[in-house]
Amino acid sequence: MSDIREFRLPDLGEGLPDATVVEWHVKVGESVMLDDNLVSMETAKAIVDVPSPFSGKLVSVAGDSGAIVITGSVLASFEIDASMPQRAESNVPTHHGHAPAPTPAAPPAAEPVPASIPEPAATDASEAAEPADAGTVVGAMQSSDAVRSEQAVTVGGVKAMPAVRALARKLRVDLTQVSGTGADGLITLKDVQSFSAMPMATRAQVLPPPAARVDSPAPAAAIASAAISAATATASAERTALSAAGKAMRTQPPSATPQLGQPTPLTGVRRNMARVMADAHQQVVLTTIVDDADIHNWLGKQDITARLVRALVTACREEPALNAWFDGDNLTRTLHPQVDLGIAVDSPDGLFVPVLRDAQLQSPDAIKHGIKRLREDVMDRSISGDLLKGATISLSNFGKFAGRYATPIVVPPMVAIVGAGKVSHDVVAVIGGIEVHRRIPLSLSFDHRACTGGEAARFLHAMIRDLQAPQ
Repeated sequence: MSDIREFRLPDLGEGLPDATVVEWHVKVGESVMLDDNLVSMETAKAIVDVPSPFSGKLVSVAGDSGAIVITGSVLASFEIDASMPQRAESNVPTHHGHAPAPTPAAPPAAEPVPASIPEPAATDASEAAEPADAGTVVGAMQSSDAVRSEQAVTVGGVKAMPAVRALARKLRVDLTQVSGTGADGLITLKDVQSFSAMPMATRAQVLPPPAARVDSPAPAAAIASAAISAATATASAERTALSAAGKAMRTQPPSATPQLGQPTPLTGVRRNMARVMADAHQQVVLTTIVDDADIHNWLGKQDITARLVRALVTACREEPALNAWFDGDNLTRTLHPQVDLGIAVDSPDGLFVPVLRDAQLQSPDAIKHGIKRLREDVMDRSISGDLLKGATISLSNFGKFAGRYATPIVVPPMVAIVGAGKVSHDVVAVIGGIEVHRRIPLSLSFDHRACTGGEAARFLHAMIRDLQAPQ
């Protein structure tokens, strides 16, 4: 009688109720070795490679690319091969969240899964829950240590992040042919993109020598694993479409033509954004006040975003009530001495809010470079999960696209967000005459449960005063 084991989708370190299948690295009916990459899953923060918890044949999967899988539900089933390496059940937890086949007394697999995040049935060991996320991708989510496979791992002598491996599959690039420019030979997204752009004749000239790629003869188990990995890599190349955007792999590339008139399930970042925004709308007593900052007296060319950040930090110092967290259940407020600023970043995948830590300590140049780095990491999906949580106040510089005023949404536990509109040239009255001045429209949204209108007005006034300084 064959030994069938079920593998339930673990908490991928995000605390989200589900994740989306990006690509299976093993087909149903194929064999896989323990800890080989099984599937890439997209969450609200990253693309995570999930390793196989067993050695054996893949019998069934929860769905093809684009399928949404509930955390704790069956992701895949395996027919165990006793002749291949297996992990002892008594070993230290490996965070795979796999479970043995359910006994007859267990609920049937087809039973509906609750909307809340369920615990995987019969995991190796329980993980201690981390505190609730304080402001991640446009919202408050929980985090755990269930899976940390988004870190750089070395497979077949190649060290790369999961997002880099995903991009390589998209572009049909063999990572063993790419020279890594990162620390300790880490292959970066730019390395893959640059290699993909090379003509085939040029690629042969930049290949690392064979001696650098092969250290010693591999044992039989490693040879078998390499053979399986090569077979699955070939299958991946056949299954995966070329990414015209040259960005990290996504469930659906930005270049893909949407099916107009057909309902399409939200995935990853957009799916989480929908949940968080709905919750914020129900929880926050949202109020918005607007005004303009006259920047006619600015000396020379200055970075608008850096000035906005400096003005916001100044306002937090003068009116700390808006640089705070509010607990609506217990009616408590926490004022923060530091300004951990959430910067709203629009991307093809949806809205991210990476955090610029200790903005009150940074120089204008450091702020400029820090924000640029955060945006680049968001766009190539290499942003660390730690940089997507813990914001104390947020800034949305939507004016770089269009719009003067807005009512930005405040995401608990934060109590305020500043929106900066498009710089305009306005006619203003000056000593009995009129002049044309450049002005920045500002919108301050705040949770009226946590701060008063007077506190919000004083905060906005402090921002305007700082922005209107010549430099």
